Amino acid sequence: MSTTHARPTKPYLTALAVTGAGVAAAYLAGTAFPVVSALTIAVVLGILTGSLSSVSEDTRKAIAGIIKKLLRAGVVLLGLQLSLPAVLALGPGTLLAVVLTVGITFLGTIGLGRLLGVPRGLAMLVATGFSICGASAIAAMEGVVKREDSDVATAVALVTFYGGLAIAAVPLIGGWLRLDAARVGEWAGLSVHEVAQVVAAATPAGSAAIAVAIVIKLSRVVLLAPMVAAVGVHERKRPVDGKRPPLVPLFVVGFLAMAALRSTGILPGLALDVAKIACTLLLAGALFGLGCAVRIGTLVRTGGRALLLGLLSTLLVGTTALVMLTVLG
Repeated sequence: MSTTHARPTKPYLTALAVTGAGVAAAYLAGTAFPVVSALTIAVVLGILTGSLSSVSEDTRKAIAGIIKKLLRAGVVLLGLQLSLPAVLALGPGTLLAVVLTVGITFLGTIGLGRLLGVPRGLAMLVATGFSICGASAIAAMEGVVKREDSDVATAVALVTFYGGLAIAAVPLIGGWLRLDAARVGEWAGLSVHEVAQVVAAATPAGSAAIAVAIVIKLSRVVLLAPMVAAVGVHERKRPVDGKRPPLVPLFVVGFLAMAALRSTGILPGLALDVAKIACTLLLAGALFGLGCAVRIGTLVRTGGRALLLGLLSTLLVGTTALVMLTVLG
């Protein structure tokens, strides 16, 4: 009888060990090279691990079984990075610019995806990552939209590639347009994908630009919960295996609750620092697991159209952000 229980336990323990090793490697690499986030590295390591023939099918299934738990817990903790009073201090003009830029980029990218013949799930993930906050937003959205695992890996790769280009492009174009330091920071916060990329793009303009860039970036993150909830409601029209997703995913409610808790100011800095690290580790574990399920052949087949979608979406968010800041900021 003990043998019967031992069989399913071994793949699960192996999956935990493999995922833990992948997360540790991704976190250490992300710390050493902060411009490339640990989440992006985790996806790459997951794809490489999944391509190894030495990883058994039982282990792959066990890894797939723990992904959702890690993902949802990570998104809940992401809420602790948001301080609503700091976001509201930006003023109504800037906040309206944020909402319009996010909305136009999200809907515009989905429309571009249709024109290019990009799979719907991939277009939705790219739209979310480019309009909100890169890999973290992709990780949150993949739980409510019908997609392939390769779509997640492709979307994260596009965020990394085009966000990397934006690090050089934002200060360069800002200089050509004679933007002051504050406006460069605002533009970086409103248009660049990952938080680390935002910081890198704003750094040439100085510490004041970095500060405003981060706050504007986090104001985009505030929109993650309503966007995921809205898509979740829409996806209820597309039941999978006869099941409909919940009206509002529980992890979205948790995200909002954590943001409200952070906004009270009662949490000490140490607790927030620990929560930030835990959030990164949980999301890295989820994305590592998703990477393990990716088949490189499928990834390559969507390459050309996906690259063009990423380019057009980057141009869309960059142009829209600059126009909105000029008119409303």
